[in-house]
Amino acid sequence: MSDESDNLTKTEPEAHVIILPESDEDLLRECEVDTFRSSGPGGQHVNKTESAVRLTHLPSGVVVTSREERSQHRNKSVALRKLRERVERLNHRPAKRVPTRVPRSAKNRTLEAKARRSRVKRLRSKPSSDD
Repeated sequence: MSDESDNLTKTEPEAHVIILPESDEDLLRECEVDTFRSSGPGGQHVNKTESAVRLTHLPSGVVVTSREERSQHRNKSVALRKLRERVERLNHRPAKRVPTRVPRSAKNRTLEAKARRSRVKRLRSKPSSDD
């Protein structure tokens, strides 16, 4: 019993990856689509038509909105593109850093250069008055 619980605690948490379908139609079936009136300048057209689109991807909970275009269909395609970009950013995992060491030959080269520089600087000083 204790062996099983130890194994469960030692496993690393899995990286949650969001997988989206390739086609837009399949992706729209996974989303909740809301339309609403866009705000901002535009006069009567903006105030009367519901051209803005909000997509909520139900499996992942990602929400994107688009209200740049005057057409609801174009806003929907822009929102789908934004959703794909946002999920791609969420799925991105940076590569694991591999620590590197300075090679022994490079360390020896720098130490030799320092010793040479030290000798040059020592020769700059005035000779001692003991002579």
